[in-house]
Amino acid sequence: MVATAPIARPGILDIAAYVPGESKVPGGLSPAKLSSNETPLGPSPKAIDAFKAAAAELERYPDGQATLLREAIARRYGLDAARIVCGSGSDELLGLLARGYLGPGDEAIYTAHGFLVYRIAILTNGATPVVVPERDLKTDVDAILAAVTPKTRMVFIANPNNPTGTYIPIEEVRRLRAGLRSDVLLVLDAAYSEYVSRNDYEAGIELVATTPNTVMTRTFSKIYGLAALRIGWAYCPPEIADVLNRIRGPFNLSSPAIAAGAAAIADIEHMERAKRHNDQWLPWVESELKKLGLAVTPSVANFVLMHFPEGRDKTASGADEYLKSQGIIVRKVGAYGFPNALRMTIGSESENKRAIDALARYLKGAA
Repeated sequence: MVATAPIARPGILDIAAYVPGESKVPGGLSPAKLSSNETPLGPSPKAIDAFKAAAAELERYPDGQATLLREAIARRYGLDAARIVCGSGSDELLGLLARGYLGPGDEAIYTAHGFLVYRIAILTNGATPVVVPERDLKTDVDAILAAVTPKTRMVFIANPNNPTGTYIPIEEVRRLRAGLRSDVLLVLDAAYSEYVSRNDYEAGIELVATTPNTVMTRTFSKIYGLAALRIGWAYCPPEIADVLNRIRGPFNLSSPAIAAGAAAIADIEHMERAKRHNDQWLPWVESELKKLGLAVTPSVANFVLMHFPEGRDKTASGADEYLKSQGIIVRKVGAYGFPNALRMTIGSESENKRAIDALARYLKGAA
């Protein structure tokens, strides 16, 4: 009998592994890391204290229900804690939703420049990804509805979207929900919702509360500054929360993560300070990039997508290499369909100015 190697399930080898934003630069320079949409203000001091206090009982298993964290989230937003499911980042929750509701023969829809994890989650579970075009780099509700087939089981939209920073109003989200069959699960990825200051925007809490087939996911990795702890949460209809709780790991959040997350979401002042910082520096960065002759996609999040002129010798790839040589790390977004664009996180005042100055030198021929 000839020995053969184990064979992965169909669809697995079609996955392009997710590549995180870079975090190191050559030459031992102190990096300005503007590649992963992390907050420059760091976590709440109260979250740090809670994290340290949890170190006293590291020999104990964590609460498998993450009760402290779920109840803190519920208090913050006036929600039913029983409908909140916590996970190791919102990435885990997106994967669990796909695992619970997708399989071979099913289709799931996401938009052309949507988060790469959606495709990974779909293919991992043997389903077929269906990619629809966007309109002006925004989610196009009509394009999604036109792509629905009898095989469609799920629709993912990020609102705001990463890496474009664009959003669609809640009325458009409601129109999407109303246009989908009742057996199609709509997943609203609201990782950047805390940064949005638009009267026509809602993250999706009301829609989840009033429909049996919509889920909203959120994260503590962005405005709360707890990316290292991997904390996400989903607000779900009761039946969907039940499914996720059946298939998630029994201890999928550590005790330090639960404690820090609960303290972070209760520290509203720290979160609002992070938002005020972004409100100040996002328009400044966008304006300065435009002065340099770069096109900028209007953003409501904590990052900007800058586009380099086509056919010029100053390219996104060249800019990325030059910035790294200056100790500045931004995000290449070719995998998202933007081969001549870069995404830049809004950093501290000094990081923002350092990045703009370096880009100016590059565009003027310094490299």
